[in-house]
Amino acid sequence: MGCLLKQGGIHSRLRVGAVLLAAGEGRRMGGVAKALIRLQGVPLISRQLVALSGAGVDEVVVVTGHARHAVEEQVRSYVVTLAHNEAHAAGQQGSVRVGLAALSGGFDAVIIMLADQPLIGAGDLIELIGAFKKRPAGHVVVPVVNGLRGNPVVLDDVALAQILASDTNLGCRHLVERQPELVHAYETANARFITDLDTMDDLRQLAQRTGWQLELPALEAAQ
Repeated sequence: MGCLLKQGGIHSRLRVGAVLLAAGEGRRMGGVAKALIRLQGVPLISRQLVALSGAGVDEVVVVTGHARHAVEEQVRSYVVTLAHNEAHAAGQQGSVRVGLAALSGGFDAVIIMLADQPLIGAGDLIELIGAFKKRPAGHVVVPVVNGLRGNPVVLDDVALAQILASDTNLGCRHLVERQPELVHAYETANARFITDLDTMDDLRQLAQRTGWQLELPALEAAQ
């Protein structure tokens, strides 16, 4: 509880914003809207929003693109800001910029989160926020598991401004090596940070490993 003490405690509470990326076309899944995949009957995007709420995030921007209307309908009951990336097919970094620009501002930390990480929960986000508070240097905290770069990432206002003003690409797999002055690599054994759903094989493997039911969205929701 110490990390949540208010007004000058061990770690005073940060004001945290989040950008949840749900714009991708799911090309390696044949055009599936991955945010709408259901795990145990619950869409992934709903699971992510519950996790963000449970971690005490103050504001969330959901970036839409592919399957815009279906995703917007799914999040209608949540208190979020919607931001649409018309150029979503050009790549993830454009969606990051659209989401960051839509935040109201004044945050100590901003989480950039992917909608296709099925196992991320509030505890994992709290772990990352804690790593951000304790980082010795750097402006972006990136989880690294057994040498593999993971997600979500957490950034400060310096990194936010640099991303909006330049071509800094948080999605770059070699970000740690290319811009070491920007990044704090948070070494952890938490494999949830490197579990995502890029292909149908990823989907099958997760179902086999967990015994959980995963369902693809209806065809019309992927349009």
